[in-house]
Amino acid sequence: MRKAFPNGTVALDGLDLAVRRGEFLSLLGPSGCGKSTALRLMAGLGEPTAGTVQRPAGAKLGFVFQEPTLMPWRTVWGNVRLPLQMAGLSRGDAEPRVADALERVGLTSFARAYPRQLSGGMKMRVSIARAIATQPDLLLLDEPFAALDEITRGNLNDDLLRLWQGHGLTIVFVTHSVYESVYLSSRIVVMAPRPGRVVADIPLPPPTARTEEYRSAPSYVADCRTVSAALKSAIHA
Repeated sequence: MRKAFPNGTVALDGLDLAVRRGEFLSLLGPSGCGKSTALRLMAGLGEPTAGTVQRPAGAKLGFVFQEPTLMPWRTVWGNVRLPLQMAGLSRGDAEPRVADALERVGLTSFARAYPRQLSGGMKMRVSIARAIATQPDLLLLDEPFAALDEITRGNLNDDLLRLWQGHGLTIVFVTHSVYESVYLSSRIVVMAPRPGRVVADIPLPPPTARTEEYRSAPSYVADCRTVSAALKSAIHA
């Protein structure tokens, strides 16, 4: 697959990537390697210049952007309900979905709060709840935790793993962080700088028992070294 922009920039060239059902796939690479562009093409938020993006018939997608992009005049409940409202679901049909999504991200007690009353991490939880309220088969996340402090980021990593493990989602996650990608993923694809392309495809043990202790486990340290070496090679590819 190739993606070139009108200004002549070739963001992706020769990108060949398959996402397997039920996996947690991280796209890792330096700035400018086309990770976010690839994610947007997967979501249908653009078309490739050459090649195709194939999606299973009837598959539903959820997308979480780098910024929460919440409507400041709507409550948490109203923000999560928004995509369901736009899809034409009645209030009665939407209510159980909104309630379930808020419970899954731990924000039930903040349903009537407004975005200005929330921390950065809570706003991102609302954004994730809004995406999963649509009951997607594939959840796409574009560096959602990059602007958060390490403690909040770690907590949200654990929240995301619980969502993935408990609800049969397929997740594609864009990140710059080797440590985050190894902690979260069942598979990591490392991309080279512009034009973006896959230079390493690294399977990992399924993240079924990721705890704080895991971060100091020899297997985690070894996997981080392997992925870090692949990233360094990608930067000089």
